[in-house]
Amino acid sequence: MVAVDYTLTVDGKIADRSRPGQPLEFIFGTGMLLPKFEAAIVGKEPGEKVSFTLAPADGYGEIVDDAIVDLPKTIFMVDGKLAEDILFVGSQIPMANAQGQRMLGVVKEIGDDTVKMDFNHPMAGKTLNFDVEVISVRDVTPEDLAGKCGCGECSCGDDCHCEGESHADCGCHGCH
Repeated sequence: MVAVDYTLTVDGKIADRSRPGQPLEFIFGTGMLLPKFEAAIVGKEPGEKVSFTLAPADGYGEIVDDAIVDLPKTIFMVDGKLAEDILFVGSQIPMANAQGQRMLGVVKEIGDDTVKMDFNHPMAGKTLNFDVEVISVRDVTPEDLAGKCGCGECSCGDDCHCEGESHADCGCHGCH
């Protein structure tokens, strides 16, 4: 079980960070974090700091043009009215694909008849810059396994769509 304080900088701006006094805890080697993130901290002891950069291919991948689609505006109708409370540029909307798999899409553009949605991971195509301090390293306990199973499975069951990314990042609500 590893606990780290971290700051993630993307495009020169802080994109994410651990909260003071609340380090990110994870079971090392279970796929809960990006593999290259774990590789960068392997062997580090509490108090050690490391800074590293992950190229898009080692982070959340490159932007896939096929994951940006125009959808009919009518699918955003609720009781005959456009769901304007969720339908605005930048809004993240959970949806399901034709196979029923859950996906998170970001509204990029709203046209007269269509809505351009981007189903790429929000960090796809981005270079990730991490500053990490290892806070603690200890053996995993049965209690850790009960709370953060680290089993690599998720609540989606056989319909998991996480495709190698952390379940915390894919939006499927984590493990079963």
